[in-house]
Amino acid sequence: MSPFRTSEQLNEADMAADPIAQFQSWMADAVAAGLPRPDAMMLATATPEGRPSARMVLLKGCDERGFTFFTNYRSRKARELVENAHAALVFFWAELERQVRIEGTVGPVSAEESDAYFRIRPLESRWSAVASPQSETVRDRSQLEQLIKEVRDQYPAGDMPCPPYWGGYRVKPAVMEFWQGRPGRLHDRLCYLWSDGWRLSRLAP
Repeated sequence: MSPFRTSEQLNEADMAADPIAQFQSWMADAVAAGLPRPDAMMLATATPEGRPSARMVLLKGCDERGFTFFTNYRSRKARELVENAHAALVFFWAELERQVRIEGTVGPVSAEESDAYFRIRPLESRWSAVASPQSETVRDRSQLEQLIKEVRDQYPAGDMPCPPYWGGYRVKPAVMEFWQGRPGRLHDRLCYLWSDGWRLSRLAP
């Protein structure tokens, strides 16, 4: 059972001046509560024409620079980010009745950062990153298994280099909204907006 009360109040006076620090505090709460995959986040991208797509990815870093995740640079999300470098993230921790929405611009992390993270991934995840033609059509499951086998045979110890088509992105936030569930659906919504500094306002639920 979660040690945290639901339907807590969310007051402007209690919020950190920097929304990244506020997010880190909430993430620590989610981790301490033992929630399953507190680092799971919905990532929404869009084409230049505005056609959206969304999927779940894992947060791999959060600091003053933004929110970091890793993927195949040939994937649909990566192709859309090349054409439209704006994205949105959503974290939802149902047990705590909390949600965080983030909007911002996205850019690739350095090759050194991608290499460093690739080296500490589980072995099977590294094989998959090298072998999988992510978002491309494949004949069937056996084709994927054959691709994995070829990579495993070539690099049985997992000492393959980080492929040039795999790496990280970082979302630099311009908007961060913190949502706290309250009774009667009169929820608390506090929103940080960047404009030569962070400004905090309350939104109607």
